[in-house]
Amino acid sequence: MTQKDPEQSEHVNEASGLGPEHSSGSPLSIHDLTVAYDRRPVLWDVDLDVPAGKLITIVGPNGAGKSTLLKAALGLIPSTSGRIRVFGKPMKQQRSEVAYVPQRESVDWQFPVSALDVVMMGRYGAVGWCRPVGRRHREQALAALDRVGLGDMAARQISQLSGGQQQRVFLARALAQDAQLYLMDEPLASVDAATEQAIIEVLRTLRTEGRTVVVVHHDLQTVEDYFDHVILLNMRVVASGPVSEVFTAEALRQTYGGQLTILSEASERLARSNDVGRS
Repeated sequence: MTQKDPEQSEHVNEASGLGPEHSSGSPLSIHDLTVAYDRRPVLWDVDLDVPAGKLITIVGPNGAGKSTLLKAALGLIPSTSGRIRVFGKPMKQQRSEVAYVPQRESVDWQFPVSALDVVMMGRYGAVGWCRPVGRRHREQALAALDRVGLGDMAARQISQLSGGQQQRVFLARALAQDAQLYLMDEPLASVDAATEQAIIEVLRTLRTEGRTVVVVHHDLQTVEDYFDHVILLNMRVVASGPVSEVFTAEALRQTYGGQLTILSEASERLARSNDVGRS
């Protein structure tokens, strides 16, 4: 493989609006991001590059800015400062490459649409608004429902589905978009064990396909089992890197502060893993 000239790399990064410390090939690069609500900072000077083709999780205490980080990256909320790049370009130029799964609680599930109607929304970028949906796009939407195990519920009203099924429908909508970068806000929250495993298998398939998946997650016990890369966030990025290197008891204490009751079981598990590794 031919090595790039460092000066050329720096030029590319500067042209993308990011400094030379960022990779222009990163699926998501965030530089000096600050977000404030009513002049109160929620995120402060966030700087990170997301690695390609990995399952990445964002973890941190309540109020750490995890959901805010995804929404700011997508341009859904304004930022006080900072630059966001997707594969080296502004988000508005890369919309088709990014799919978003919001928190289930943020959706009006009483809206009178079927599961297939919701998934078809993921094809609108390819179909175009106010244009008829062709058979090919409909088949792609049905295939996405099949991937999450809900192919037989395509005609079911979304309000008639269980919470876990609703979550899988929104995952199918993201799959139907056929994006390269997936941003998911707590897709595993409040779902049963079977649904959780079904979702994780879909995420692993996306990784196998070379896609990048960023997941806001709350269960510290499953981080090591489910993810390759972790971002520890508490207004700022406390640490970011491979789970095997970054997800340590000390890093968790720095992230969660005095909330040690949350960390006790995770710390014990980390200690057990380290003991096994040394034996």
